Amino acid sequence: MQEGKRQKQVASVIKEEMNAIFRHLDLNMIGGGMVSIADVKVTPDLLEARIYLSFFQVADSQAALLRIEQKAWEIKKELSHKLGKQLRRIPVIHYYLDDTLDQVFHIEELLAQINRNSDKNND
Repeated sequence: MQEGKRQKQVASVIKEEMNAIFRHLDLNMIGGGMVSIADVKVTPDLLEARIYLSFFQVADSQAALLRIEQKAWEIKKELSHKLGKQLRRIPVIHYYLDDTLDQVFHIEELLAQINRNSDKNND
């Protein structure tokens, strides 16, 4: 399903503000690694926002996600303070692990392994 213009605008604003909130609450660095907001998707009724988090060199991504979820009330309060004048209702926020980077590294590893095997077979 195609995202509407308003959905994209709201998602963009939420992503920008969430990045600032994560920096303010020191959630952008967890467990010696970096946390970034990879994407934000908003439902057509603008009542729910899905925040996709990317973890780089975080030892335990599930523990990091749990820490963020434990601060969900504080994050939403900050978001409400910043966007209260722009949105009638602040969307319900759900956090998801974005494993795109892991998939990219896995695919690169598989391709390298295929190249090594083909080099062995050519010898």
